[in-house]
Amino acid sequence: MASFNDTYSQARDQFVAAATRAGGVCETISHPERGPDGGTLSTDVAWLGPRDAARVLVTLSATHGVEGFAGSGSQIDWLERGEAARLPKGVAALLIHAINPYGFAWLRRVTHENVDLNRNWIDFNGPPPSNTHYDELADAICPVEWFGEGRVRGDQALAAYAARNGAAALQKALSGGQYSHPNGIFYGGTSPTWSRRTQERIYAEYLTQAAKVAIIDFHTGLGPSGFGERIVTVPRDSTGFKRAARWYGNGLMSPYDGTSASAPIVGDGLSATVHLLPRAEVTSMALEFGTEPLPFVLEALRADTWLHTHGDVDSPAGRAIKAQIRSAFYSDTPHWQGMIVGQALLACRQAASGLAETP
Repeated sequence: MASFNDTYSQARDQFVAAATRAGGVCETISHPERGPDGGTLSTDVAWLGPRDAARVLVTLSATHGVEGFAGSGSQIDWLERGEAARLPKGVAALLIHAINPYGFAWLRRVTHENVDLNRNWIDFNGPPPSNTHYDELADAICPVEWFGEGRVRGDQALAAYAARNGAAALQKALSGGQYSHPNGIFYGGTSPTWSRRTQERIYAEYLTQAAKVAIIDFHTGLGPSGFGERIVTVPRDSTGFKRAARWYGNGLMSPYDGTSASAPIVGDGLSATVHLLPRAEVTSMALEFGTEPLPFVLEALRADTWLHTHGDVDSPAGRAIKAQIRSAFYSDTPHWQGMIVGQALLACRQAASGLAETP
C-alpha cells in the first residue's frame, strides 16, 4: 500500500510531506546517531487542529524501532485520508513519528543504547526491578556463539525451562523486563534513554493544556498475523479500562489478567503517561499487530542481539539476520498492510469520538 515504505528514511520523508499537506505544524527533533546509510535520524512531530485544544488524540510509532513500519504506515494513511479535517470540534491530534528512529533505521527493536524503550520508564533513583528468571537463563538467551554448540545448548536450556514451567512462564521471564544484562534482550537500561527524554519533552510542550488525552501506541510482533490486539495496561476493573472499553468495545485485553498476548511487563511508556500528564484524563492503548509465531519472533530478537554484540552487520550472516528480524515485525504484503491500516483507522476514529464525549 502507498502509505508503507521500505526504509526509515522513506517513511520519515513521506510522513513529513503528508503532515504538511494536511495542514500540520511540524517539528523535527534530531537524534545524535546516524542511520546505516549515514543519513540523519530524527523524531518528527505533527500537530493538527487547534493549538489550545483540551482534547488530544496522540499516535505513536516506532517505540520498538523495527516495529515502526506498521505504525508509520498507519499514521501516513490517517493523514492522507484527510482524517485531520474530520476530527470532532475541539479535538486536536498529535502524531509522534519514530520516537525510536535509531531502531527503525537499523532494523532493531532497541534504542542506540541497546535499551527496550518500553522497559525504560522506571524510577532510576531507586533499585531497579529484579528478574531472577531472566538471570537464570541469560547465557542461554544470548549465547556468545550463535552458529554452533553454544546456540544449541541455549535452545535446549530454554526448551527445558518451558517444559518445567510452561510457555507463558518462559515468555514472561524473557520479555517482562530486566536490568542486569546490558547485552541482553528486553533490557531496561540504567537511566532514561534519548527516546524517553524526547517523549517526555514532547508531552510537556504539547499536552500541558490537555484535559483529556487518548494515546494509541502502534506495535507489532505478537498474536495472529494481521490481527490487531487492543491492549490496555491497567486492571480490568479500573476506571481507565472501563472508559477504554466504552470507546473501543469489549474486545480489549489486559496483561494483568492473562488475556493479552503480551506478558506483564515493567517500565512501559503507557503506564508512565499518567505521571507525565497528571492533570489530564488519559486513555491509553497499545495496538499490537501479529506477524509471525512467537518462537520465530524471539529467535529473531536473540539473533539480532548476538549480531550487534558479537557479529558483523555487513556479513552474509548479518544480512540474513536483518532480513529475519524485519520479517518478524513487518509483513510486506498488501493483505497484511490492508488489515493494519483498517484497524488503525477504526481505533483512531473511536478514540476521537471518545474524546468528544460530553462529561
